[in-house]
Formats: sequence, C-alpha cells, structure tokens
Amino acid sequence: MGLDMGPNPLWLLEDLAANLDLRPGMRVLDLGSGKGATSVFLAREYGVEVVAADWWIPAEDAAAVFAQAGVADRVTAVRAEAHVLPFEPESFDAIVSIDAFEYFGTADGYLPYLVRFLRPGGQLGMATPGMTREVRELGAIPDHIKAVVGWEAIAWHTPQWWRFQWEVTELVDVTSARLQEDAWQDWLLWARACAEQGPDAAKANQPVIDMLTQDGGEYLSFALVTARRR
Repeated sequence: MGLDMGPNPLWLLEDLAANLDLRPGMRVLDLGSGKGATSVFLAREYGVEVVAADWWIPAEDAAAVFAQAGVADRVTAVRAEAHVLPFEPESFDAIVSIDAFEYFGTADGYLPYLVRFLRPGGQLGMATPGMTREVRELGAIPDHIKAVVGWEAIAWHTPQWWRFQWEVTELVDVTSARLQEDAWQDWLLWARACAEQGPDAAKANQPVIDMLTQDGGEYLSFALVTARRR
C-alpha cells in the first residue's frame, strides 16, 4: 500500500511477464518505475539487473525502497524523463513499462526513439490503461470516464491500436497484444482496498471506484503488449 500510485502494478506486471522471456542476468529498463514496486518484483522474481527510471519520483526515494527490499545490488534508481533517456544505444535486453506508457508512448515517433536502447532481439513489454473501443470510434470520451480522468482517456487505446502503431514502424515484431482478463475487476478490488486506509485515501479512491462500478467492464481495461526488436 505504501508504494501505491494507481492500479496494482504487480498484478499487471505478473500478467504481462507471461508473454516475455526474462532470464537471470538480463539488463532490464523499468521505464516509469514509480515508487519502485515493479523494479523490486523484476529483481526478485526473475533475477535480472534493473535500471529503474522515473521522472516523478526522486532517485534517492526509490533507492531507499530498493535498499529496504534487499535488492539494492541489483536495482539502480535513475531520475529521467522518458524523452531524454541517459543511456547508451543497445544497452538493454528488455524494456518494461507498467501503467506509465500512456503518458509518453502514444506519439508516432516514440517507439523508434525507445527501440534504439534495445539490443537486436531485445524485448519490449508494456501494460497501460486501455479501452475495449477507441475513443475516436465512440465519438467522445464516455461521461463516467471523462468525469474522473478527463482528456487523458484519449491515450487509453485498444490492443489492436497498439499493435498497428508498433508494427507499422517495421522496427519490432509484436509478439502479443491483448486486454488483461478481468482488468476492471482487479482495478476495482485494489481501489477499494486502498480506500480502506483512511479518510484521505477514501476520498482519493472513491471517484475511481464509482467510475469502474458504473463502467462494469464495458469500456475500461488494460492493454498488455509485447514485442521484439528486429
């Protein structure tokens, strides 16, 4: 709960990882790592070396989480903006991004920028809020979603949108593009659990609970997408 920044990132990462081939010793960029839960998970569960990069969370705060979790020798915290990454080309075996790609990854030129940091054959995987239908197809953001997240829902795309967006570059081969099963129910379960932590938490989470309850899985989900660099 102390690392909460939205939908449960470990549920998303665990599901996404089923479509990745992560092995001990790989060097992995956790892009948009937040308070560090996903980076700890990657180091512990897969034995990989992680670079945890985030713009909102100071590196020293994330490093304290890694030290407390006993993975400081395998996880390095870096404060970096997603469009100005301070890494050498082809320096990662995999790049993973959980509940962050919607903030920076929808631009047409972003995938070509990001892929340069992957070694040939390297893997890319992301989990991002998604919709069962495109907002463009609907003609507007549904009112119950707009009331909570506003225009941000424009970036919540279908897996099919992401597949085309990545494959059309001819830089990667998409290996999976799917909606997370029962995603809205997981999100709702987590929001309710977080709301029980106190008055402030209840106030912060209630709009999300209301949105998900009203939606009932009609539109809201998570898109999970993986690919390999050609």
